[in-house]
Amino acid sequence: MKLSNEDVKLLCCAVLIILVMGLLSPPAPADDNVRQTEVAARGAKVMPFSLAQTHHQFSKTATGGIQRVIARDDLNLEQVWLIRQHLEQLAESFKHGDFSGPEFIHGTDMPGMAMLRSAKPGQLQIDYVAEAAGASLSFRSSDPQLIQAVHDWFDAQLHDHGHDAMDMHCPHHR
Repeated sequence: MKLSNEDVKLLCCAVLIILVMGLLSPPAPADDNVRQTEVAARGAKVMPFSLAQTHHQFSKTATGGIQRVIARDDLNLEQVWLIRQHLEQLAESFKHGDFSGPEFIHGTDMPGMAMLRSAKPGQLQIDYVAEAAGASLSFRSSDPQLIQAVHDWFDAQLHDHGHDAMDMHCPHHR
């Protein structure tokens, strides 16, 4: 089958349109590895401890949840001290609705963040606890929406931190 000049022109125009649309369309969303690499790079600017030498653990509870950061080597006293210092500062910031550290690392549209940021005094209790190999933050509320916000926030952090984070299932708390 022989194409006419008009058919060739139409075919060339169609190919050109497809190429231009491909160049002008937004890039495909970053895959998980790219996102986790970006999060780790921003995290290094906020968190004084090493992600490679620590582990984030998230446990959802019926009233909120517990976030632990522990040193992979419990004899690494420098990392333990840096974790404790950072989480203690975070607890104070969070109590005042300041979630700027996690927002810088994960973005302002992180699931659960807007709700946590808008909690009124007394609606969300945040407690810091020093632990043998690091520290933890406990989030508690009686407000179902805030509890769900903590759970959503934990899920987003688990996803963003990848192999540096672990979901510590607490089925007896659900």
